[in-house]
Amino acid sequence: MYYYRYDNPEVSCCYKYLMFSYNIIFWLAGAAFIAVGFWAWSEKGVLSDLTQVTRMHGFDPVWLVLVVGGVTFTLGFAGCVGALRENICLLKFFSGVIGLIFFLELTAAILAVVFRTQVKDWINDFFLQNIKAYRDDIDLQNLIDSLQKMNHCCGAQEPDDWNTNVYFSCNDTNRSRERCGVPFSCCLADPAESVVNTQCGYDVRARDNKKEWNSVIYVKGCMAALEDWLPRNLYTVAIVFIVISLLQVSELLLNLHCRTKSR
Repeated sequence: MYYYRYDNPEVSCCYKYLMFSYNIIFWLAGAAFIAVGFWAWSEKGVLSDLTQVTRMHGFDPVWLVLVVGGVTFTLGFAGCVGALRENICLLKFFSGVIGLIFFLELTAAILAVVFRTQVKDWINDFFLQNIKAYRDDIDLQNLIDSLQKMNHCCGAQEPDDWNTNVYFSCNDTNRSRERCGVPFSCCLADPAESVVNTQCGYDVRARDNKKEWNSVIYVKGCMAALEDWLPRNLYTVAIVFIVISLLQVSELLLNLHCRTKSR
């Protein structure tokens, strides 16, 4: 295999190894993400039966881990090898993908601000879809439970959203013990309990007086909790976005410098 390398003055060792060090972290992080993703799939038996991927009705968090890991691993590899070998093709690929990701992030942020109502409706529908698939995947179940516990919420708009799940539905044909209940993550935390009571949400929604729910479960929907969380943490979100953007811009500038020097 041949690659093109310019015979003009090489890239400064300082810039070369700075870019290499910068990208090897992402390379190793990408490899770790991929390893964790495949480990999670092996634990769920997906690797031994790949048809489970197509039977999943909700969002499988492992997909996100694998996609992020794959992109990070590929970019880290291109950046490391491109800097060390002064491979212009790899450096161009690296800067092109980083620039595309930065553009997509910026576009997504602008669209989210402009189309706030549509984005809110999409998130609400996405949440309801995954409530239906709550018992289909253990990782999705843990993700929803963590979201509800951290934000002290239950369902997308209200606890009755759990009626869309076949196990928690109040339908007369439902013979599940969880009928007319909610997951334990909807329950109010009791500091006196050292062991989590996973049955605390049983039969809660069977009570006709919804005011009684307040003493057992969170009645605020997670969409309302998200709307309350964003204004309180607006500066944190802005700082995270700025830091990520600066890292990507610094990668681009460093890469462009290396490419210029190797011409």
